[in-house]
Amino acid sequence: MADHAPKQLLHLVFGGELTAPDRIEFKDLDKLDIVGMYPNYKAALAAWRGKAQSTVDNAHMRYFVVHIHRLMEPEPDA
Repeated sequence: MADHAPKQLLHLVFGGELTAPDRIEFKDLDKLDIVGMYPNYKAALAAWRGKAQSTVDNAHMRYFVVHIHRLMEPEPDA
């Protein structure tokens, strides 16, 4: 029997306070919020949305979704 589970595409959700709203430079790397690792983009987006909405009043706080699967298996050069 073939396994029909969808391919696992790992995504990391993390965030922290930036030095300025227009720069992607964290104020304190020791205080990064590692939300978690997710098996697909849909799950990661839901986690990102929840964290981003909970910090909407702080313009310096920013959360990101990183496509870990792309780092693990980069696409060959075209």
